[in-house]
Amino acid sequence: MLVLFAHSGTGSTVATVHRGDGVVLQLPGYDRKHRVPHDLAHFATERTLGLSDGVFGAIAAGGVFSNMKLISGKPRHDAALRSKLLLEAHKRSLTTAELLAGVVHQAVEDGDAGRVTALVRDAWTSFDGGDLPWPDEQVTQAAAELGELAVEWEALGAVRAVWPDDLVAPMPVPHGVRRGRRGRT
Repeated sequence: MLVLFAHSGTGSTVATVHRGDGVVLQLPGYDRKHRVPHDLAHFATERTLGLSDGVFGAIAAGGVFSNMKLISGKPRHDAALRSKLLLEAHKRSLTTAELLAGVVHQAVEDGDAGRVTALVRDAWTSFDGGDLPWPDEQVTQAAAELGELAVEWEALGAVRAVWPDDLVAPMPVPHGVRRGRRGRT
């Protein structure tokens, strides 16, 4: 999946997402006060930590958030239902992605990337209560990746990035759905 981060007409950012199924969507950003776009932080953090069921993995699987806009392509006939099921099934993972991307984003914004592992560990403990499931090196790499993308963003005002095909949120199996003719009255 190709994602283009660019400035929008409102002074914020917009991520234009070109999904593998031919659908093109726009995800508006609400981050005029930040040097680095928040959605870019999601992208870098989720990709580096391998979060298949975060924001971008959910979009790759067919998820469409309420603030997204269809630009082109023809969605599946059941796209709205699939999106609803997908986003509902991965609610906790999306919250996790928000937490992690937020901490990594703030560390890079503040020029405090050297402390990112301690900050992420503290946030994770408050959220989950358990041990951080990612090694320190991976968390540090997420901040470094965002830092590199931020340099490109500041130099060009746009970033073109590819979301890996293997980081796609799994589609939940709907409960109570009968297949075939058996059981019909």
